[in-house]
Amino acid sequence: MFYEPESNIISIEIASGKIDNTIEMGNLIIHLTKNKKPVLIEILDGGKFIPNLNKITQNKKIKTIASPNL
Repeated sequence: MFYEPESNIISIEIASGKIDNTIEMGNLIIHLTKNKKPVLIEILDGGKFIPNLNKITQNKKIKTIASPNL
């Protein structure tokens, strides 16, 4: 999980693979492989979610790479 303050986007890499397509749903962008496997989720206007990131990252099942700005 990575937050880029300049673009205000949270990126969550959930699998490896080459991105072939995207689905946009409001403030979410889901990047998919050719076989429609989700690879990356982006949350636009991510600053709104930062206060809740600690709850998410405390889940030991989620591997997190945090920006030094968090």
